Amino acid sequence: MPLRIALVGVGKIARDQHIPALAANRHFELVACASRNATVDGLRCYSDIEALLAGVPELDCISICTPPQAHFDAALLALRAGKHVMLEKPPAATTRQIALLADEAEARGRTLFQTWHSRFAGGVDAAREWLASRKLVRGRIVWKEDVHFWHPGQRWIWEPGGFGVFDPGINALSVLTEILPGEVNIQKATLEFPENQQAPIAAQLDLRTIEGVGIEAQFDFRQKGEQSWDIELETTSGSLKLSRGGAGLAIDGNTILLDEGLAGEYPRLYQRFAALCEGGASEVDWRPFQLVADAFLVGERRTVAPHQI
Repeated sequence: MPLRIALVGVGKIARDQHIPALAANRHFELVACASRNATVDGLRCYSDIEALLAGVPELDCISICTPPQAHFDAALLALRAGKHVMLEKPPAATTRQIALLADEAEARGRTLFQTWHSRFAGGVDAAREWLASRKLVRGRIVWKEDVHFWHPGQRWIWEPGGFGVFDPGINALSVLTEILPGEVNIQKATLEFPENQQAPIAAQLDLRTIEGVGIEAQFDFRQKGEQSWDIELETTSGSLKLSRGGAGLAIDGNTILLDEGLAGEYPRLYQRFAALCEGGASEVDWRPFQLVADAFLVGERRTVAPHQI
């Protein structure tokens, strides 16, 4: 019998990725949703998670697709109601919140799947395996996209807890922490804040592995034309490039893989969620979140021209 699941938050990512992925997954039956101002045809729809939990008590799972500022309260309610929970990235508004949710899930014997969808891109596993036996000497990340295309009219991303350019940038950090054989930390950062917004529109990070290897990261929300989601790593025995957010993989300049990108990531996410629920396990890794938090802690703040949403 499939797991009965509901979506909390019906925005662009839910419509573009979650709903199609669930429709194609035999392990789940999407039966309901909760959203302040949106509905989905054919589902029981509620205005908030409290009404959802009261109206559909037989739910097994909740997938939370709201902005990160609302994740903690919704996930806590769902876990306390005995539901398995899947969280879109970024996982919460603060690092302490995700730690508390992990504790709550463990105490209640429920699954908490704190997702990083870019880790499920087609080239990531192969990149990790290739790097495992090699010595890194330098790295570079270029993650630049057009916020008006990917977040049209969205105000939450510019508000406190909204992450700004780190909403996509955290995807790069999630891939980096997944494929590197060792750990990495922030040495210094420069964050560019539009003078009329409360979250950064661009960031430059200097990261360093625990072996002392430097990795430079550039994030920017002002990109026009071709979008850039690239990670380049050079080792003593060859180079690797993940492109298109991990969907493309090249070794020493030779293309190894071109995957379908987001269209493939979300089906894999839900396959993983189903396996975790079946096995009674959770999966929580907030290292990418910690790197973003550390960038805010050590970063130099610069004010740049106003940004119009």
